[in-house]
Amino acid sequence: MAGPLTNWNTGLFGCCEDMSSCCYGFWCCPCLACTVAGKFDENRCLPLCDICSPSVLSAFGIPLIVPPAALALRVGIRHKYGIKSSLCKDIATSCVCVWCSYCQMHRELKYRKKNSSVVVMQPAPMNQLRSFVPV
Repeated sequence: MAGPLTNWNTGLFGCCEDMSSCCYGFWCCPCLACTVAGKFDENRCLPLCDICSPSVLSAFGIPLIVPPAALALRVGIRHKYGIKSSLCKDIATSCVCVWCSYCQMHRELKYRKKNSSVVVMQPAPMNQLRSFVPV
């Protein structure tokens, strides 16, 4: 994270900002969640923990209220891009409206990838490269 903290590019209920993300989330929520994980360079199957873990844990009498994958992705995205918020707000958002949260994260990742800059690095000088070549 570099630079000053910013806000989310769109609000939690900013579906009109990007209708394709919201339609994707409405018609195939698990697919959108897996896409968000993949776009954030995490395992695409990570959100399936949110779908499967409540039923598995409740079978053993352990209640699960906070979706762990959604919360982890939200916090990770927020920290990577320097977005203002708090862990309490992330927990509340993930608990109350997990699919709206995934839509917001999808819109944010699309925005950040579209507006990313490319850094071109110079190659190492030739005299440094020669020192590694066996004679």
